[in-house]
Amino acid sequence: MHLLKHHHRQMKLRSSSLLLLLSFSPTGSFTTSSEKPSTTCLKNTAADNSNSNIMTPADPWNPFDKQHIEEARKLDVWPLDKYNAKTLDEVHPRSYTQSTTEPHQVYDLIAIGAGAGGLVSSKQTARRGGKAAMISAHLAGGDCLNVGCVPSKALLRAAKAIKEVKRAAEFGISLGGAAPTIDFKVVMNRLRERRSVISPADGHDGTSSAGTHVFQGFGKFTSPNTIEVNGKTLTFKKAVVATGGRPTVPDYPGLKEAPYTTNEVLFNLEELPPRMVVLGSGVIALEMAQCFAAFGTHVTVIQRAERLFQSKGGDQEGAALLQKILTEDGVTFLSKSTIANVETLRERSKDTLPLMKVTLNVGEEKQVLECECLLVATGRASNVENLGLEEAGVEYQLGKGVTVNDLAQSVSNENVYAVGDCAAGVPRLTHMSGEMAKQAVQNALFGDDWKLIDFVVPAVMYTEPEYATVGIESADQAARKGIEVDVYRGGLEHNDRAILESDQNGFCKIVCEKGTGKIIGATIVAARAGEIINEVTLAMKHNISLDGIGRNIHPYPTTGEAVMGAGLQYINSKWTRLD
Repeated sequence: MHLLKHHHRQMKLRSSSLLLLLSFSPTGSFTTSSEKPSTTCLKNTAADNSNSNIMTPADPWNPFDKQHIEEARKLDVWPLDKYNAKTLDEVHPRSYTQSTTEPHQVYDLIAIGAGAGGLVSSKQTARRGGKAAMISAHLAGGDCLNVGCVPSKALLRAAKAIKEVKRAAEFGISLGGAAPTIDFKVVMNRLRERRSVISPADGHDGTSSAGTHVFQGFGKFTSPNTIEVNGKTLTFKKAVVATGGRPTVPDYPGLKEAPYTTNEVLFNLEELPPRMVVLGSGVIALEMAQCFAAFGTHVTVIQRAERLFQSKGGDQEGAALLQKILTEDGVTFLSKSTIANVETLRERSKDTLPLMKVTLNVGEEKQVLECECLLVATGRASNVENLGLEEAGVEYQLGKGVTVNDLAQSVSNENVYAVGDCAAGVPRLTHMSGEMAKQAVQNALFGDDWKLIDFVVPAVMYTEPEYATVGIESADQAARKGIEVDVYRGGLEHNDRAILESDQNGFCKIVCEKGTGKIIGATIVAARAGEIINEVTLAMKHNISLDGIGRNIHPYPTTGEAVMGAGLQYINSKWTRLD
């Protein structure tokens, strides 16, 4: 595949995420079956909310039509094969403007954006009897479905399979001496196919079937209670800004002129780049670094800090362990490094990947790398430009997002809420966006006072092993906040399931207020750490102490016993002894 030069558009209404959405099905698809139940409904009836006048798109996406191919590329989607065509038919149908010929005179809630936040808030409003609309300017499903959680996990599954095959002899499985080979086109074909299976859950038809009016176009506030889309003015009682975020690109000499890539186009790759330089060391950076190294790409990660997660005070043992494992997997780390200059040696062409020369400041020395793929993964900025927020009287900060109070409500317009990546000061995670959307509906339409401060938000990096955190992640992070803590550790080195899996790299550390069993955070490094962290999150949410976890019976043998091990360590520290 040919890497497309990333052209920054000021506004793409996308909601990001990299991780487990609380209202996701076991397959990872968006559902609303787990949305906060309520028997309360708004005044209008279900009949009032039916979309009996749904407008049908003129024609489906055609992989063999040159015009369609060009239109898809403008949406940053390629190649336009049958799977991407199927996904686009769901999330950005051609010639589609709106799902109804009879918009409501006044909507109870309008969501601008069609990622997790827009989908959850508009669907839940409709299902609870409200008149709801959702405005989708780009691809419904947002970053998570299209360029984030979903495609990245499809690639990671392929990388895991490669690693399993390479270890086959360890388990008595012979491959006849042949080394495994990678068919990257098949890998990417599977990604597109799997994404297309999930896409109907986020598609326009599914949303309109829930009772929401769907408008495909750019939505913009024109007053404190009106939004314009496709030349039509819609009036609302409450509105939710759910416009997501976008990758930020540092202002290094030559970088913005180079044919770099971000997660927005990475998953369009058709050809495996021989060399990849990754700028950044966060979730996207490390997941994709390990993944592409497994595929055979020579990957170099550039990080400003001396160690992983240093800037936020992440667990030092976990950081060192993860870097050691990724290094063993073929990833090269250049720490305390910054880019001095990026030079484009060859632009992308129809049959050739681009070529760039990256000059680095590594400590006191200069180092030069060449690469066919320069992945920029240095952070994200909120999409708040050109939304008419000034006309709506909504306070915001460029890059940071809409300023909200603890109810997810704009501090300057009580009828406007913001959720997810476009809200200032909240974790930029898909599941955070989905949960805030439920919060916004409950508070805006049903008079609740569900507060952000009550959220307990886990985060997961899907490397191997997975790296999961919640709350205060480490003693170092606690010290930065002036909190005295005790840390209890359950290691995998003596975990029987981990021993039998030959996968003993990892641990569970639970952080408690000093001298007590009150859990205030955790770091778990282990296979399926993303599943294991839920037990700790639940305990924090419902004030279950660490001794309660220690006394909870866990099935044997499971990796999750490491959580119980941390609990037993706390219990044992309080033992009385016979003289």
